[in-house]
Amino acid sequence: MLRLQAPLPEQYTTASPDELAERIAAAKQTLGERLFILGHHYQRDEVMRWADARGDSFRLSVLAKERPEADYIVFCGVHFMAESADILTGDHQKVVLPDLNAGCSMADMADIDSVEEAWESIAEITDIERVLPITYMNSAADLKAFVGEHGGSVCTSTNARAVLEWALNDPDGPQARQVLFFPDQHLGRNTGHQMGFTEADMRVWNPRRDLGGLDEADVKDATFLLWKGHCSVHQRFTPANIEAFRAEHPDGVVIVHPECSHEVCVLADEVGSTDFIIRTVDALPAGTVVAVGTEIHLVQRLDAESDKDVRSLDPLICPCSTMFRIDDRHLAWTLENLVEGNVVNQIAVDPDTAHWARVALERMLSIT
Repeated sequence: MLRLQAPLPEQYTTASPDELAERIAAAKQTLGERLFILGHHYQRDEVMRWADARGDSFRLSVLAKERPEADYIVFCGVHFMAESADILTGDHQKVVLPDLNAGCSMADMADIDSVEEAWESIAEITDIERVLPITYMNSAADLKAFVGEHGGSVCTSTNARAVLEWALNDPDGPQARQVLFFPDQHLGRNTGHQMGFTEADMRVWNPRRDLGGLDEADVKDATFLLWKGHCSVHQRFTPANIEAFRAEHPDGVVIVHPECSHEVCVLADEVGSTDFIIRTVDALPAGTVVAVGTEIHLVQRLDAESDKDVRSLDPLICPCSTMFRIDDRHLAWTLENLVEGNVVNQIAVDPDTAHWARVALERMLSIT
């Protein structure tokens, strides 16, 4: 998705870190309770230090909803996160993304046109009333609206199993025969295996090919139609990374995010969401050597803030390049504009899309 961020004025590009810190602090003080800064776990330290709340994407949006006195919600994250915050917060609140170029490559792998085309193709060969669309939180607002309007639900990495159990197995749920799961194939596959399904029950839907690159029998037989999407960071982790870590640290612990490949998740000691990773590291004995398969800024923060030896499972260390776009320069520019009454980079979801996306989010909350 094309997003255009205007170049910053020279006063921000040439300012030193100390100067930027002074300006951010002054702007925060001036705005007071009218401002609420959200910091996703993957943010740089120089940005996270200014966050009024830190967490994963959905939790931060809920916290924003709980702060009606804040006129400005500055979301230090990526585009789909700011959209969710706008959907959940009040009409009087304005959600701002400090850098419009902070998108999500995974979220961009599924767009509304491709999903609608896939839905129409599936409907031509099977009973579409028995198919349920499920979208991961890491998706655009219009995809959340699509699943809301078609009886489906959003899920997070924490509650994906509960949502899929509701979709397929809950006697009070829709009792779907199939789910179309997007945009991350790995979360869908790993969750399906947790539920007792096998690869025989799953097919990967490639949106760039006719009928997802499948034949009619594949589409009809699969319980899980998994969108061909992935997280560029979590897909880097490999079984070889785990083998190398265990060779050096036989008593070490490997914890990975379910956006990693199934082969990696099978070999890990623990698999779970960002919050799960944080809690698991915290519960380990002091001095434990831990290899974590997730974004490097969180890994480094866990190492700095705990009494464990926490390191990245991938020794080459790959940051989330889009999350990395948010920096102290863009944050200072954003806040000083707000002080002057200029709302820059506002993220606003149109009312109809927001309505159906909210339906999907509320459905998720009712399930979990």
